[in-house]
Amino acid sequence: MTAGPEARRIVVRGRVQGVGFRPFVYRLARTLDLAGWVLNSAGTVHIHVEGGEEALAAFEARLIAEAPPLARPRLGGCERAEPEGLCGFAIRESGSDETPDIHLPPDLFVCDDCLAEMADPDDRRHRYPFINCTQCGPRYTIIRALPYDRPATSMAGFPLCPECRTEYEDPSSRRFHAEPIACPVCGPVLRFECEGESVSGNEEALARAVSALKAGRVVAVRGIGGYHLMVDASDEDAVRRLRARKHRPTKPLAVMFPMVGADGLDSLRLRCAPDDVSARVLVSPERPIVLVRRVGDCGLAASIAPGLDEIGCFLPYSPLHHLLLSDFGGPLVATSANLTGEPVLTDPDAVRARLGGVADAFLHHNREIVRPADDSVVRVIAGKSRPIRLGRGTAPLELALATSVCEPLIAVGGQMKTTVALGWGNRALVSPHIGDLDSPRSLAVFAAVIADLQRLYGVAATRIVCDAHPGYAGTRYARESGLPVIPVFHHHAHASGVAGEFPEAADWLVFTWDGVGYGEDGTLWGGEALVGRPGRWRRAGSLRPFHPIGGDRAAREPWRSAAALAFAEGRDLPTLRADMALARAVWERGVNSPATSAVGRLFDAAASLVLGIERCSFEGEGPMLLEQAADGPGDAIPLPIAADGEGVLRIDWAPLLPRLIDGRRPVSARAADFHASLAEAALAQARLIGEKTSFDAVGLSGGVFQNRRLAEAFGDRFAAAGIPLFIGAAVPTNDAGLSFGQLVEAIAKGGD
Repeated sequence: MTAGPEARRIVVRGRVQGVGFRPFVYRLARTLDLAGWVLNSAGTVHIHVEGGEEALAAFEARLIAEAPPLARPRLGGCERAEPEGLCGFAIRESGSDETPDIHLPPDLFVCDDCLAEMADPDDRRHRYPFINCTQCGPRYTIIRALPYDRPATSMAGFPLCPECRTEYEDPSSRRFHAEPIACPVCGPVLRFECEGESVSGNEEALARAVSALKAGRVVAVRGIGGYHLMVDASDEDAVRRLRARKHRPTKPLAVMFPMVGADGLDSLRLRCAPDDVSARVLVSPERPIVLVRRVGDCGLAASIAPGLDEIGCFLPYSPLHHLLLSDFGGPLVATSANLTGEPVLTDPDAVRARLGGVADAFLHHNREIVRPADDSVVRVIAGKSRPIRLGRGTAPLELALATSVCEPLIAVGGQMKTTVALGWGNRALVSPHIGDLDSPRSLAVFAAVIADLQRLYGVAATRIVCDAHPGYAGTRYARESGLPVIPVFHHHAHASGVAGEFPEAADWLVFTWDGVGYGEDGTLWGGEALVGRPGRWRRAGSLRPFHPIGGDRAAREPWRSAAALAFAEGRDLPTLRADMALARAVWERGVNSPATSAVGRLFDAAASLVLGIERCSFEGEGPMLLEQAADGPGDAIPLPIAADGEGVLRIDWAPLLPRLIDGRRPVSARAADFHASLAEAALAQARLIGEKTSFDAVGLSGGVFQNRRLAEAFGDRFAAAGIPLFIGAAVPTNDAGLSFGQLVEAIAKGGD
């Protein structure tokens, strides 16, 4: 006697929306001749499947193992159910009658299958700038609400034509239930504007944009998460013109390269030399900007990254970018269309109004960008890709919390490189890069992201976490929010960020080295060695403090930090500045010269003393140039370490000063010595701390550790000493990681 059909009810959680998971379930069930249905419900996928026992077992085994490559599913439950006598398998309308478990998909690069169709003259989507399928295309930047269905996206205003509708409803199609599906008949369209003339139509608008770029013009191009300002990367005059108009004198510009060759990197390799790790990251689905060393006379404009041999490189990730780069026939500068420090612009009217004096022409499209997502940026350090900026493709970044949150929290990060983080249950979610909170627009986007994350994920925060600095915009926002406020010290957040990413270690020693942050004693920290664990940090080590002249101005004027070091040691620097006597008088009176232990300011001083840099156009420029100048392993100068009155072991920078100003030694050697000396001193400090306090691992956090030479010097020394060393691989080590660290710290403190 043949056994009757059996049934299963299965719940799948994780990233299962926007990645073709329901179509995959449909096809898998049909392949195994199983009946039933699948539907989205508040972020989870519910499946009812019935048939023979052997087929059901195969379905359960393959459901997770063979899931679409961009999905991140996990089994939420599987139980026996009563067969319903169903015929066939169906995708049912989404429901929302349960507690939300949302996993928002990031924006995805255009897949190889779509690129092949786009290149095929016989395909109806030949050269269509908005081609996509279930495995590629925009997600985060077009979703208005979840569940992820077309009416809840900015594609709702583009009714499907009959052919697209057929594909959308055909289980055998790659576009079966692909929500952003479009074609030239029913989808978005390009529009080119220049000098009062407006031209619509994909081919005509694209051709006009390419012509403008070849003529050396600056073109603002609307992409996935915002606009880029684009210009010929080989045209020095055009790049200089872009810099002058954007008031961005020296900060490096990113370059997008056309995909050429078997792995797509042939064009890039003509001008840059990616290592194996960088090459893999460049072609990864995230398609981030990767910092890569350029080769000698590479043909790129020198002013793309003045004084640096490393530039931000990336590949086209949208079909529009592929067409633009291919038709142009070479690399293009592609920098965020914004005012310095602000979020990227997304709206045609806003980009015209705010950047009309920067761009000569505009390439728009009529698919709305619901929320901004700047390009993500990474740097390979110690053999791994390390995030510098979270953005398109990498954010929202979801991380598991080692300790569950008792009540939902929102953390608002710092003042610069701001992100916000939402924590609930055992989940933490970090937003894309917002920017520096120094302008009304930045503050408006900041507030919108805070509200948007909670709305999308169906989570209402009941407490808000902020930096303890009383003057930060995020702190003011928190105090005015009406929610109970949990302040977290800047460097405690840095330490908790790395500890939260690597919860396998219990007791930590974390070096938190950065520019400046508000410390527990009310002074400006930035060269700390903290011991303990989240919620229980103790300052065990630091740097000998000094007094940069002019307070915040020292971040952009490194001579102020250099002079402070010299004055503290009874030296003058007559060759540095003509008004050094006045500077000394100000310093001696302590006028606007607050004490700081910041290694970032020490790097500024070293850059000024070694390279003669007096002023910078962006924070961190001096240290970047100093890293660039260093050559060879360097000779480490022993730096004294002594306990202060509070028992904090402080590294004394004084022996560095004669070496830094010794003009008889090459610049490259002095720069290398500086890096080596700090790494050696940190190891010595760690050993002294270890004599009194045990720790399982050492962490590095803070913007200083974006410096590859320094971070790898730490790695080499601590590895030789047999001490495990951790630096963020998912969470940025700079202030973009503060929001996650604030969450971890607040949870560990129990919401105190």
